[in-house]
Amino acid sequence: MADIFDVIADGTRRDILQLLRERGASGGNGTSVSQIVTALGVSQPTVSKHLKVLREASLVSVREDGQHRYYSLSPEPLDAVDDWLFPFFAVADDEYAAGATLTEGAAHAAEVVGRAAASAKHAVTSVFNKLPGR
Repeated sequence: MADIFDVIADGTRRDILQLLRERGASGGNGTSVSQIVTALGVSQPTVSKHLKVLREASLVSVREDGQHRYYSLSPEPLDAVDDWLFPFFAVADDEYAAGATLTEGAAHAAEVVGRAAASAKHAVTSVFNKLPGR
């Protein structure tokens, strides 16, 4: 299996994950390949290639219905990303508590990254908790 960081490093794959997260939050039964193609404006072969990588990394699940396939987000592998990032936020918190100061640019970047990480984790957790059988 590919390293989770290699998998999410690709912008198209991140776009697909974001789309599936948004569609999953609305309580859907998955998103078809054609819906992904239309929403992202990317070719069907490109979407299929990226979905294969995401499937192999267990970041998406697929439901087959005849010739159609419907994809949903499987957020559990993203815990590894969260676990890896957490110590960096802890160090930043320790430095802040010790009175260290950040430049204005660094403080802004830290705030943006922190908010994005918290928002992403909350959104993924919310979607995951809404899945049937949870």
